Amino acid sequence: MIWTLGAVPFLLLAIGTPIFALFLIGAALSFATVMTVPPIAVHQVIYGGLENYALLAVPFFIFAGELMGRAGIADRLIAWVLALVGRTPGGLGVATVGACTLIGAISGASTATVAVIGRSLYPGLARDYGPRFASGLVSTSGSIDIVIPPSIAMILYGAAAEESIPRLFAGGVLPGLLIAGMMCAYVIAQGARSPGSTRVGFSLRRFVATTRDAFPALMMPVVILAGIYLGWSSPTEAGGFACLYGVIVGRFVYREMSWADVLDCATRSAILTAQILIVVAAAAVFAWLLTVNGVPRALTDGLAALDLPPWGFLMVVNVALLIVGCFLDPTSAIVVLTPLLVPLVKHLGIDTVHFGIVMTVNVAIGMFTPPFGLNLFVARSVLGVPLETLYRGVVPFALVQIAALLIITYWPALTLVLARAI
Repeated sequence: MIWTLGAVPFLLLAIGTPIFALFLIGAALSFATVMTVPPIAVHQVIYGGLENYALLAVPFFIFAGELMGRAGIADRLIAWVLALVGRTPGGLGVATVGACTLIGAISGASTATVAVIGRSLYPGLARDYGPRFASGLVSTSGSIDIVIPPSIAMILYGAAAEESIPRLFAGGVLPGLLIAGMMCAYVIAQGARSPGSTRVGFSLRRFVATTRDAFPALMMPVVILAGIYLGWSSPTEAGGFACLYGVIVGRFVYREMSWADVLDCATRSAILTAQILIVVAAAAVFAWLLTVNGVPRALTDGLAALDLPPWGFLMVVNVALLIVGCFLDPTSAIVVLTPLLVPLVKHLGIDTVHFGIVMTVNVAIGMFTPPFGLNLFVARSVLGVPLETLYRGVVPFALVQIAALLIITYWPALTLVLARAI
């Protein structure tokens, strides 16, 4: 089992095999050489991994994000944030972080946010701060989308850990705002040292005009999250309503989207959903094999032997997840590791909602850490910046987000105050 579920998948990852394929190959080899269970169990576990009502929210929120970019909603949110914070030192950088946070409250797709924000704000950022700082800011700000609800990563964690998704969404609000606030503080400090940075004086007339234009866009996250937190709808139903709202706003309010565009958004969303769910299905088989072979039990016994306190366990998990994030995408990391780690979390008396947010922040940081951070490759494609420049640009922002991760890890009340309120 060490060879089939450890060495072989790692070798396949090193040569660039798709994530879902290395999980399935490792599982197939285990069934062929080690396991005595009939191979038909592979099919049953695959379908069982997808047979979860919470996963229905994934395609809805992906579709809502696609509609947001095509309908002009994202552009109006960016213009509104610029009108609000333009006079702040480093105002363009602050607007980048703020726009990513607002967009994250509609869609949980970090890579799409990097593409949208990069096309709109990168030229000005590069002019003010240089390509390295600008590309690093765009690549790392997009990861806030994974923490700010609604979050696809939280949906996957909730499904794997059998935890309430509305509670996870509530728990992610303050940690997401903390990360955004610390990013803004760093950008403001850099803007104050850069006299050439763009500042647009605050104009009440301009702010009122952009607010009026962006009002339908600003209401989109409100209706999504209010429906969930007030108990009017489940996350899946809220995602479906977000899609309907996006079509109505884009087609009939802003009139920037045709029915052909809606169909194209649906097609792109279906492809991205398939890419996510095939990883979920393959990882479910991999995680099931680890479980039936007693890996979670062995980890629990090993932890008990080490007698680690909860803070020590969380530190070890943070380090391990940051390393894993350099090589695996968030979907794979969450679906494979959650069934292994949650029993240990419960054994130590750590709240599973708090741990879910800690895990989400870790995989969000993994979106831009070399060598395989997905945001880096999107930024290279959209911005035309070499990977070497991106690697150097993300370093200071990675340190800021790791500092925020430590605060979130060791201040559970920040996560749990809203989660317990609902």
